[in-house]
Amino acid sequence: MTEQGTKIEDKIVSVAGRIHSIRGQGKLLFYDLRGDGAKIQLMASLKDYAAGPEAFDELIHTVKRGDIIGARGYVGKSKTGELSLFPFEMLLLSPCLHMLPKATAGGHGGITNMETRYRQRYLDLIVNSDIRQVFERRSKIINYVRKYFNDRHFLEVETPMMNMIPGGAVARPFVTFHNDLSLEMFMRIAPELYLKMLVIGGLDRVYEIGRQFRNEGIDLTHNPEFTTCESYEAYADYNDLMDMTEEMLSGMVKEITGSYKIKYQPKPNAEEVEIDFTPPFKRISMIEGIEEKIGQKLPAFDDPKIEAKLEVILEKFNLECPPPLTTARLLDTLVGEFLEDNIIHPTFITEHPQIMSPLAKNHRDKEGLTERFELFVCKREVSV
Repeated sequence: MTEQGTKIEDKIVSVAGRIHSIRGQGKLLFYDLRGDGAKIQLMASLKDYAAGPEAFDELIHTVKRGDIIGARGYVGKSKTGELSLFPFEMLLLSPCLHMLPKATAGGHGGITNMETRYRQRYLDLIVNSDIRQVFERRSKIINYVRKYFNDRHFLEVETPMMNMIPGGAVARPFVTFHNDLSLEMFMRIAPELYLKMLVIGGLDRVYEIGRQFRNEGIDLTHNPEFTTCESYEAYADYNDLMDMTEEMLSGMVKEITGSYKIKYQPKPNAEEVEIDFTPPFKRISMIEGIEEKIGQKLPAFDDPKIEAKLEVILEKFNLECPPPLTTARLLDTLVGEFLEDNIIHPTFITEHPQIMSPLAKNHRDKEGLTERFELFVCKREVSV
């Protein structure tokens, strides 16, 4: 074991990375070098530098924060016990033409403007090491999902991204033009229809991880292009799919984080909340859940005055529903207020009314309802 303030001189090590900070002066300088998610300290000393005083002086006056350099030397520990490289040779590989923002006590490497962080993601990655973890975790999530489906004999497929007719969801598509065919086409808004065609063709278990494109608004939960995972399994019902979703998500959180409980920040600068993915997840029947929250029965679906009665309930709780005031929209307002907005831990909202889900399978036992579910986590829908 190497003692503090010593180095191992029987093995030469080469490293390369970007300089994030420079400390010291004169004959001893400390460089924090980062690369591939790791950091090492360079203790550049005149007495160790093989090329002599002039070359050392030229080097320390040439390299600056943001430059990419290479170094060869001996591994050891500083007097404070930090892993360090004692270089006898250093080389400027690529200069940084713009000075990096300096780190501040508040965090984010000196970049406080969120617009700058999002639009210059490369700069955000350079100065904020924690952002790299987001990319790494996303890759682990995709790999886990793919392995989960493959282990259960699902077949991964790729369906067309340019469609003659946009379908599979209700959304405004991006329009493009195929020159060779002289045909207007649409970027896909969902892969659902093609995946269902494959099931009809005899591929009983299929899934696709891919990009979708919707020409709509942008906010923290909506993006014009985004990645989804969509799967279909023949001969399985909504209970099977809920069990599978629960098993996959809880297992994924446990494997990636080491615990079923995670901390989540809903918005920048917002307070963190703890989310518990321990199975089994809570399941709420939509109509029963609303009735329990409001303390009264909802009108029957075949009641000719159902819309007027729902409006009275909304007025009672000072809720507003944007027109048109249809039964589906009125019910959706109640669901959002009394169920969705109160969910923190993973919760399935099940058994949607047929009037809200005309394409879903009718419930086998409960008239007017469907065998459909939506999974909500921290007030947001993550699976349907």
